[in-house]
Amino acid sequence: MPSCPCGSQQPYGDCCQPFHLDRMPAPDPETLMRSRYSAFVLELPDYLLATWHPDTRPATLTLEQSPDWVSLQMLSSGEQGDRGQVHFRAVYRMPDGFGYLEETSDFVCEDDCWFYLRGDTREGRLDPGRNDRCPCGSGKKFKACCRI
Repeated sequence: MPSCPCGSQQPYGDCCQPFHLDRMPAPDPETLMRSRYSAFVLELPDYLLATWHPDTRPATLTLEQSPDWVSLQMLSSGEQGDRGQVHFRAVYRMPDGFGYLEETSDFVCEDDCWFYLRGDTREGRLDPGRNDRCPCGSGKKFKACCRI
């Protein structure tokens, strides 16, 4: 069974897939963010819309122009009562290197179910050195992995 795209090192079937199959709601904002990242990777727009708060959810969502996501880094997360926040960096492959989307996301819990509310994002380009860890999340040095 392949590893989950969210980077947990768990099999997908034991990690984000149960949320994607609507077997249970995510228990906290970080888990919801991980499952939403995996849904972007696996192109599951219905799940993304279902976990987006109705007050801020778009009417439709297409993932046709979505980048080639390669790794997720959780920078911080927390919750206080029915509010939560997650700061993450998602890395994607570009034709000539790697880019990233960094976001601080707000979440709200209603009726024991967490929803994505909104996020403040910024994007940039990654320029790893040959001896840096590869941005793809493999754990290998860049020079021995995805060096472009």
